[in-house]
Amino acid sequence: MWNKSKIGALVLAAGYSSRMGTFKPLLPFAGATVIENAIRTFRRAGIVDITVVVGHRADELIPILDRLKVKHIFNENYDEGMFSSIIKGVQSLTPETEAFFLLPGDMPLVKSHTVRLLYRAFNKMEMDVVYPVFQKRRGHPPLIGANCFPEILLGGATGGLRQILEGYEGRSYEVEVLDESILQDLDTQDDYRMVHEKYQRDIPTPAECDEILAQRNVPYFTVNHGKVVAEVARRLVLRLNQVGLHLDVNAVIAAGKLHDIAKGKTNHARLGARMIRQYGYYKIAQIIAAHTDIVIEEKLLLDEVAVVYLADKLVKGDCIVTLEERFAGAMGKYSGDAKAVAAIIERRLRAQQIATTIEQLLGVSLTQVLEDA
Repeated sequence: MWNKSKIGALVLAAGYSSRMGTFKPLLPFAGATVIENAIRTFRRAGIVDITVVVGHRADELIPILDRLKVKHIFNENYDEGMFSSIIKGVQSLTPETEAFFLLPGDMPLVKSHTVRLLYRAFNKMEMDVVYPVFQKRRGHPPLIGANCFPEILLGGATGGLRQILEGYEGRSYEVEVLDESILQDLDTQDDYRMVHEKYQRDIPTPAECDEILAQRNVPYFTVNHGKVVAEVARRLVLRLNQVGLHLDVNAVIAAGKLHDIAKGKTNHARLGARMIRQYGYYKIAQIIAAHTDIVIEEKLLLDEVAVVYLADKLVKGDCIVTLEERFAGAMGKYSGDAKAVAAIIERRLRAQQIATTIEQLLGVSLTQVLEDA
């Protein structure tokens, strides 16, 4: 059985960050710095042997690494490029190391679950290199086995690590992951701003939502319905935030896209929430669980749950409709079932209560809000 304690991680943080214009590892990110988030990825996955390769502005990085009790090694040849840091990092590995993860220090949001999936595959498949793949594209961190170490240490590959690993293509394995951040580094200021706006560890990106729906074989008409619900929820949140609320637009987009993931099954809201919790998205699961039968206390709390509940009631199929249009069909369909009719009326009243609160807060009708792009 493979021993996780013999797996290392190399985080590269020696470069100039020339395209960014400022030193990337020390940029603030998710309540810490970029480098701290990269280290956190491995620690949460149970990887203990983590080494950061430093070079440019090492004197600023080392105190942070010492505080975190993370090993570091100085690459005196950092001006020669990334491959020189990889060589330096591999030289520092212990003789017992069976493989190492390689992560550039400007990739702060790779999920720890991705790391765990890679080392499980490495153990099971007995390959020399394991790559994470999202939407058919390889990303970081690859897990590189000890058979590759000697060739890396020779340092003679003009094409760097990529050229070396191409020689192990027949001994490589790809793991599909629900993690778009394996492809997203922070090369430029635009990258940094986009990642700040789009990526959160506990919320799937739109592309990750698409992958989840594809894996679950959700029918296209259900997917399309979710896209429109997500768009309605997005418009509502943007307008509400303009008047002082602080709702999470990424959360309502994800929940809107995924809310009917279990559509057609008994208690589909509860079942869908359970599915999404399995991916670690607890906030999204909470919203999904309430999208059919929200509980409204004496005073309405206008939060992401309420917005997605209303957005779902403003969409029929893939068309935006009024509440009257949305509920008329259901009333006709279940007219002979008193219990069902009572439940429909209750849902309509809750939706109307949320809608009225939003209209009063914004000072315009929902129709106008949804017509505004």
